[in-house]
Amino acid sequence: MADVDVLIAGAGPVGLTAASELCRRGVSCRVVDRLPERLPYARAVGVQPRTLEIWDRMGMVREALETAVPLKGQLLYVDGEEGPRVDLELPPEVPYGFAALPQYETERLLEDLLRSRGGHVERGTELLSFEQDSHEVRALLSPPAGGTEELTARYLLGCDGAHSVVRKGLGLSFEGAALPQEYMLGDVEVDWDLPAGYGIRASRSVDGHPDDILVCIPLPGDRRYRMSMATPPELSRTAGQDGDGVAHGLSGEHGPVPGIEHIQEVLDRLSPRPTTASSLRWSSVFRISHRIVDRYGRGRVFVAGDAAHIHPPTGAQGMNTGVQDAFNLAWKLAAAVRGRAGTRLLESYDAERRPVGEEVVARTLRHVRSGIRADPDDPTTTMLREAQLLVGYRGSPIVEPDGSAPGDRAPDCGGLAYALASFPVRLFTLLREREHTLLLYAGHGDPVRAFGAVAASAERAAPGLLNACAVLAPGLEAPASGLPVVHDTRDEFRRTYGARDGEAFLVRPDGHLGLRTVPADGPALPAHLARLLGVRPAVG
Repeated sequence: MADVDVLIAGAGPVGLTAASELCRRGVSCRVVDRLPERLPYARAVGVQPRTLEIWDRMGMVREALETAVPLKGQLLYVDGEEGPRVDLELPPEVPYGFAALPQYETERLLEDLLRSRGGHVERGTELLSFEQDSHEVRALLSPPAGGTEELTARYLLGCDGAHSVVRKGLGLSFEGAALPQEYMLGDVEVDWDLPAGYGIRASRSVDGHPDDILVCIPLPGDRRYRMSMATPPELSRTAGQDGDGVAHGLSGEHGPVPGIEHIQEVLDRLSPRPTTASSLRWSSVFRISHRIVDRYGRGRVFVAGDAAHIHPPTGAQGMNTGVQDAFNLAWKLAAAVRGRAGTRLLESYDAERRPVGEEVVARTLRHVRSGIRADPDDPTTTMLREAQLLVGYRGSPIVEPDGSAPGDRAPDCGGLAYALASFPVRLFTLLREREHTLLLYAGHGDPVRAFGAVAASAERAAPGLLNACAVLAPGLEAPASGLPVVHDTRDEFRRTYGARDGEAFLVRPDGHLGLRTVPADGPALPAHLARLLGVRPAVG
């Protein structure tokens, strides 16, 4: 018998997301991280609207909203001249906007959530090696007290970054390269009068191409920014790569670190307003790499986040993509631990997430070379893609292939009302911290009578893994069936989902649609659950 259900290597945002979701489902975890404490660097800063939706489902969005600052847009300056302002505007039905939150704060919030669910991080503990067979994973750990510890786990998840021990142990390829440019980062305060909440991008061009660049992302605090800029020759670390060819990142271990004077020199050249930098909290030199694995796992071992993909920081896609990796995998691992996962379920992690990783790597590389304005899509589509709201899994082996929305993100809507409440709620409130949720829509009275039997059959097919709720058109009376009911008081659910009378929508734990079918009491739903979870379709 294994010592623990899941061993997670790495306690960054990706590993903490997976651990929190597994603990919420009663799965035993050990989370190890070789670092003795959280790094105090604002490495990943941008938080995408889709990540805030995920944190909503996880039950920590309130804490994030109280800690982060809004990202309103970007001010552009070329050769000292102000260009068109970029406003980060999304359709009104999207519940959250773009935000900035230093990675150490993200990790703090996620670690607090993990502790509230009975988990903790074993710091100063390093995964040295592992091997696996068809039944378990045997891992060798190096604890902080010295010596080694042998551990068995049913599954291993590598969230251990670009130099991943797990990826190397699996023998996965990590194809890609490092770009030649070097950049320095600094976390500073300035005294300019530019509008709060806007990023700054200032560049100087030679022959129409950027030759010198300054990018500033606002952070919580008074006129505080994380700034990136070209590295001066005296700070160059061109030779600093590991055996994978992965460029060294945010640490001062491999060369001198920038001082406030280096940042000030760039501000003197490129700042759109005369300003003085102060309060340097940290700084570093890094190079941009772009790489992705050939597969996201093998057997009982998986990789996520930077262990699976690294790419240019353009558009703040990296951490957010990794959090989605972990969120996608956690519910599937939990089902596997419970013995309720069909073969397709764990295989779907690679099928769903590796195409996303490939697209993000290609897009961010294209943007760093040509700029986001070179994107061929219309501005609204581009903005939704950058917000990661267009990520979908059509064609996945666990999504029904009818092409009418399964696999897509399940959108939010408002105006849903319980009979006992005098106020409406959002759909996302109904979905929070739940497993699969079966939404049954009725536009008139006839389908409602069958809903109780449909829900009971589905819950028997997947006991403990599914919730059901009827969504009734305005003015429709709720039957005395014992099935939870909300009223679509503003007709928003019907319009948002294009819902047909008697239609069933199955929303997955990660907030994507797995199935929509009409009539709800047809064969599609039990057949889908059988394929998804490896159970027999319920009868009657």
